[in-house]
Parts: sequence; C-alpha cells; structure tokens
Amino acid sequence: MIGRRAIDDPRNTLLKEFIRVVLELEPRYFLMENVAGLMVGGHRQLIDEVVEMVEASGKYRVKTPIKVLQAADYGSPQSRRRVFLVGARNDVVLPEYPEATHTPRTIKGEVPKNPTLPVGPSVSEALGDLPDADLFDELLHDDNVESVEYGKASEYAARLRGSKADPTDFSRPRPRLASGLTSSTRTVHTKKSIDRFKEAEPGTTETVSRFLRLHPDGVCNTLRAGTASDRGAFTAPRPIHPVHPRVITVREAARLHGYPDWYRFHVTKWNGFREIGNSVPARLGRAVGAAILAADKVTPIKGKPVKLGSADLLYMTAGQAHTYFGLTERVIPQRDRKVG
Repeated sequence: MIGRRAIDDPRNTLLKEFIRVVLELEPRYFLMENVAGLMVGGHRQLIDEVVEMVEASGKYRVKTPIKVLQAADYGSPQSRRRVFLVGARNDVVLPEYPEATHTPRTIKGEVPKNPTLPVGPSVSEALGDLPDADLFDELLHDDNVESVEYGKASEYAARLRGSKADPTDFSRPRPRLASGLTSSTRTVHTKKSIDRFKEAEPGTTETVSRFLRLHPDGVCNTLRAGTASDRGAFTAPRPIHPVHPRVITVREAARLHGYPDWYRFHVTKWNGFREIGNSVPARLGRAVGAAILAADKVTPIKGKPVKLGSADLLYMTAGQAHTYFGLTERVIPQRDRKVG
C-alpha cells in the first residue's frame, strides 16, 4: 500500500513515468538519479515501489542495495550526495557501483591524514586561476568578456580550461576559449553585505545571509537549483567566494561542478545556477557512466571535434525559445507572480 505522503509527492508520478518509458523502450541499461533524501523516511517508499515495478516486469534487474554516492569521493570539489538506481535488462551484465577514486576534503578545509586514495581537488584549485569578475564593467550588463588574463591553473582547472588533456574525458572536443571569460555576470552587493562577507571566516556560514564562505582548502557545499518559475523563481543561496567579498559567479559554480570552460549557460544568473544545480557533477556522472560501460565491455573512444552553437540562443526568454523551436504547448512553467 502507498502511504499518503508518497502519493502526494510529485516525484511519485515522475519516477513511475520514467520506469514506464524504460519498460516500453527496453534499453539495455537504465540509470535513475535523485536527491539522497529519497532513501530515508516516507520517501523511501517511492524508491521501493520503483524497484517493485522493474522486477515485476520480468525484463530487468536492479542493482541492490541501492547506494547514495558522494561527488567528492570521485574528485569533485563539492560535497553533494545523490541516490543512484541502476538497472539492466536480463540479457546483459548488471553493473557494479563505482568505487571511490579520491579522499575528500571537508567544507571547513580539513585535509584527511594518511589518506589511502588521492586527496580530491580544493576550492582554490577549482577557482584560483579565474580572473575576478568584479574587475570588468562589461560583466555588469552581459555574461562574457572577450579578453582577460588567467592565472596559473591547477591540474583540475587546466583540464577544464582545455590546456591539459584529460584521459577520462571522451566527449567530443570543442574549441578552447583561451582568453575569454563567459557565464560571469556580476552580482552587485550593498556595502553592508560586502563588509559582512569580508568578516565571514572561510568554512563558516555568514550570520545574516546564511551563505557559506568557501574555504580555499576545502570543498564547496551542495550547489542547489532554487525554485522553479511557477514557484516564485527564487535563486538558491550562493556561496561566498573564498577570496573576494561577493557570491560566486555561474562560471565559478560550473568549475566547482566540473563543467569545462567551453560550456556556456543561459545569460541570466537564475537560469545559469538552475542548470548547474539540477545537474550531476561531471566527475560523479562520469564514474557511474564508466561503470555501465565496463559491465557492457565497451571501450569508449574520443569523438570527432564539433563547433559550438550560436550564443544567441542563450539570450532568449522562455517565450522566445518556445516560438523559435515551434512548440505548441508550454513546457516551461510560467512564473507565478502573486499580487499582494
């Protein structure tokens, strides 16, 4: 029997719809990912029902016990726990969950003693080479500037910049943006906020905003998406930069998530942070994907280079995008503007 709480949870419908599509299309493997909270309390019922639906079909098995994976265990400079459910058709090998590849740092900047695995990258390794967005007036009204000077990049940052080869990256190569800075629209703070941010100790929460001041030697806290358009379009709390008295930019969030520098987001900060917060950190996603390829005995190869698309698409509003792509139904909820 399904509990009332599970019935009312909109994820109940989404998860079951996902499984319906899987059973209809019959792929060799499927992967489902969601918030770690689904594994506790009344929400666990949703996961158990999904497993029952899969196994009742007689076509698939699910890898159990289902695991919650921590992004920092796989070389991400961000603490982010997500539940992964992996399934395989009965005629193929069931994948194993990937083993951790790194020993994570803490949010407060503590580095484990005598680690058995390489210590994961820090916030400063992810952000240290990026120029300060506040130095460029262009970023007050746009998200990019053409010519900037980067600092010395760590190995982690160099791979994202494209200046160092990444043997674990099998995506199609894109043009490297050697001197441009994108997805970096500035946030204008009041003097009071700036003064408070300056006083906040790295690795602690600023008392008024409740934003975390990132520790240069630690990892970032979980980057969240904020609320959807029909729920007020509120931006999620953004961490305070470890060096500068301001919140981080979309590009800096992308670095902490593992996105390469060629990847661009919508020019608005709200959309950019939602895109990042709703996605799986790149290194964690890559580890899970590699585990599925290993089970299927597939050796990945590097794809052919491709050009970047038109940046004009990044400036479109939701309404303009609907018109441009010829959509007949509203797929992006409109913002609910409440009149007080």
